[in-house]
Amino acid sequence: MILAAGKGTRVRPLTYDLPKPMIPILGKPVMEYLVEHLVRYGVQDIMVNVSYLHEKIEQYFGDGQRLGAHIGYSFEGYVDDAGEVNPHPVGSAGGMRKIQDFGGFFDETTLVICGDALIDLDIRSALFEHKRKGALVSVITKEVPLEQVSSYGIVVTEDDGRVRSFQEKPTQEEALSRLASTGIYIMEPEVLDLIPSDTFFDIGSDLFPLIVEKGLPFYAQKRHFNWIDIGNVKDFLTVQLDILSGRVAQMYVPGVEVAERVWVGLNTRIDWDNVEIQGPVFFGSGCHVEAGAKIVGPAWIGHGSHICKNTLVERSVLFEYTRIAEGSKVQDAVVYGDYTVSHSGEISHISEFKDNLWNDARDRRLKPRVNTDKTE
Repeated sequence: MILAAGKGTRVRPLTYDLPKPMIPILGKPVMEYLVEHLVRYGVQDIMVNVSYLHEKIEQYFGDGQRLGAHIGYSFEGYVDDAGEVNPHPVGSAGGMRKIQDFGGFFDETTLVICGDALIDLDIRSALFEHKRKGALVSVITKEVPLEQVSSYGIVVTEDDGRVRSFQEKPTQEEALSRLASTGIYIMEPEVLDLIPSDTFFDIGSDLFPLIVEKGLPFYAQKRHFNWIDIGNVKDFLTVQLDILSGRVAQMYVPGVEVAERVWVGLNTRIDWDNVEIQGPVFFGSGCHVEAGAKIVGPAWIGHGSHICKNTLVERSVLFEYTRIAEGSKVQDAVVYGDYTVSHSGEISHISEFKDNLWNDARDRRLKPRVNTDKTE
C-alpha cells in the first residue's frame, strides 16, 4: 500500500501542480523508486490511494506493467453537481478501510509506505522480524541525532521493542527516544477491523494510539537503511545536491559523463569553449548553454532548459524548460515555474523581481532582459 493522497503543503510551490509522490529526484518521480524497490523484493500487487492531482499519478504509472507490478488506485473524493471532481482525503487509515470495504485487498500481511521518500529497506528481513515477534503491526524506525528529534514523530518503546507511546516532534528536552517513525509499517489483516468505515482516520494519530490502548502486539523495528524524506523544499534541494555530490549510496546520475563530474542527456548544446562548468553538474536532454555562462555544482539543469550568456547558476536545481535570462544569477535555489525557493526555504514569485530573470524556455514570445539593478 502506497499512501499518496496528501497535498504536500510543506513542499510548495513544487506541489502547486504536482502531487508530492511525483516530485522528481534525478529526473524520476519519488514514487517510481518505491515501486521499483518493491518489485525487487517480489512485491508486485500494489494499491495506491490518490486524491490531490490524482490523474498525474495514474497517467504516469498506469497499471504498473512497465515496472513489473500490478497497480490499482483508490480515489478519495467525489463528483459535485457540476460534474467537477473534488479531492477529499479520508486519512491514511481511512483510505485503507475504504479499499478493504470495496474489494478486500488487505487479506494478507501488507507493507504500507508513504509515497514521498526514498528507501533501500531490506523488506525480507523486516518481514521476518515482524513474523518472529508475532506482531499485529510493526513500525519501521530509524535512530536520528538528538538535535533532529523535533522534526519527526518519535516512537517510545519497551526494552523488547514493544511500542509504548508516541511523541509528535518533541523538543530535545521532552524526547523520550531517538527512534523516528519512517512512515513504513507492516500490518496484519486484523488491523483493518479496528478502523471505522466512512470516517477520517489517520494511521499515526488515530489507529496507532488505539492499538497501544488495547495492548495489542505492536512493535518497533530499529533498522539501519537509507531513508530520504522529502519533507520540504529545503530537503528536496539538499537531496538533489547530495546525490550529485555522491553522498547518497546506490543513487547514480543518468546521462553520459562527458567531463569529470559533468553529465549530459541527449541533444544538449553547450558552447564548451566559452563556458565555465565546475562539477558536479547534470544537464538534461535538449538543454542549451550559451557562451559566457558559468555553472558551479552541485547543480541539476532540467531537460529543455536554456541558460543564456553571461549568467551564473550555482548550487541550484532548475526544473525542466527553465530559461535563465542573460546576466542573471541563480544561487542556492530551486527554480520551478514562476517561483524560486532559496536553500533557507524562502519562496519568491517572479513578480517580485523588476526584470524577467527567468521564464519558460518553450515560450518564444518571451524575451529575457538583462537585469541591471538586481541580479540575485
